[in-house]
Amino acid sequence: MKPSYSILISIVVVALFTSEAAAQIQPWNTIIPFNRFQLVLLGNAAVFDKETGLVWEQSPDTNVQDWLSAQARCNAKTVGDRQGWRLPTLQELASLVDPTVRFGPTLPINPFTNVRSSIYWSATIAAGNPTFAWFVSFANGQVGNTPKSDAHFVWCVRGGQSVDAQ
Repeated sequence: MKPSYSILISIVVVALFTSEAAAQIQPWNTIIPFNRFQLVLLGNAAVFDKETGLVWEQSPDTNVQDWLSAQARCNAKTVGDRQGWRLPTLQELASLVDPTVRFGPTLPINPFTNVRSSIYWSATIAAGNPTFAWFVSFANGQVGNTPKSDAHFVWCVRGGQSVDAQ
């Protein structure tokens, strides 16, 4: 009888710890509608996105740049005494768009400042045309591609696993 009780207790303990750990990890298809974003780093200079696990600049730069300058800016950036910033992929940048917001910027409730209702560069190069790169418009949530020589806004990110060559 005693071995049965110890096995049962072990199963219950494992189940409790497993469910507690699982509650802290969001599955890929979970949408976090409230309190999705949390200010982090020194001086609240960055924002952690609980849905994607990415860390975004709290206040993106208000100057426009061509694509190569945007890449260089993010790669050399320090925010909250942290380096390791990069230009986000198209998918990462588009994950910030809230399709229920009709009048820009098309973002969910958030702690960001200086986000323009305009076009932001992604690191994603247009397939078949390496002189073009993809963007996200926070005026209407649309994505598209444009020549890398055009000037658009830049919003740097940390974390994740960028698949685009930078």
